Amino acid sequence: MSHAHEHDHAGGHAHAHSHHHHGPVSHDRAFAIGIALNVVFVVVEAFYGWASGSLALLADAGHNLSDVAGLILAWAAAAAGRLRPTHRRTYGWARASILAALANAMLLLFAMGALALEAVQRLQSSEPVGGLTVIVVAAIGVVVNGVTAALFMSGSKSDVNIRGAFLHMAGDALVSLGVVAAGALYLHYGWAWLDPVVSLVIAVVIVVGAWGLLRQSLHLAFDGVPDGIDLADVHACLAAQPGVVGVHDLHVWALGTSEVALSAHLVMPGGHPGDGFFVALAELLEHRFQIRHPTIQIELDGIADGCAAPLHLD
Repeated sequence: MSHAHEHDHAGGHAHAHSHHHHGPVSHDRAFAIGIALNVVFVVVEAFYGWASGSLALLADAGHNLSDVAGLILAWAAAAAGRLRPTHRRTYGWARASILAALANAMLLLFAMGALALEAVQRLQSSEPVGGLTVIVVAAIGVVVNGVTAALFMSGSKSDVNIRGAFLHMAGDALVSLGVVAAGALYLHYGWAWLDPVVSLVIAVVIVVGAWGLLRQSLHLAFDGVPDGIDLADVHACLAAQPGVVGVHDLHVWALGTSEVALSAHLVMPGGHPGDGFFVALAELLEHRFQIRHPTIQIELDGIADGCAAPLHLD
């Protein structure tokens, strides 16, 4: 249930803040399972890489270790986002999830750059791919990373931090699948060049996904309007409310990767519309735009209060 706070300003203006308390969905279980599975897999992969003398497996174990770091980063940020606000941090730590998504995107791009560099070097030297051990261990990697990615699939559409974790694990499942395919074809046909070529193709596919994550998280970090929200639609929705003759100083931004805030000034010559207006408006904004933190200021005649210039909406 939303509640509205209202206090009178000089000049007969009123300010209202409607606020819904819906915390972000917890993915603690998914993170715990994903991290545990990947830590065990890194140990197994490193051991068999060392035992079989396979540089490819050892390199992949190192890459999977970066995934564990990425998952821990995303989990820590998700947990921080649920911390209660304080007098010093009035929004809590919600923005941690945006910064973690940004860091995860950069980590993913760095890891794929290292993979591509290694693939180019192997193309030049054409080292033989390891035997059956490599294929079996890589196949386990497909299962481990695929299961972990599936745990984050539901949250990846609405939360950019969870999307970062999902992309990391789905990307690794692809890498491992490529190793299995290349290893099997090498055993059958003896094509040593296939392994680095497959690695390069996979790296390009993952970089495309990571670039989108980087762009989106950077956009949110600079208080951009979250994807899926059209500011012109929000403006029209507010302007259409009974008694409203003007809307200005409209801002929509992300508090975290799953919480959206809005502030706006509504010009209402008829005066304060009553608490029911704010309750209904808060529910409408949540239902239509998933905006759960609206702050609305009422003005009688559009005062010049030194706020930002009017928005130019396309």
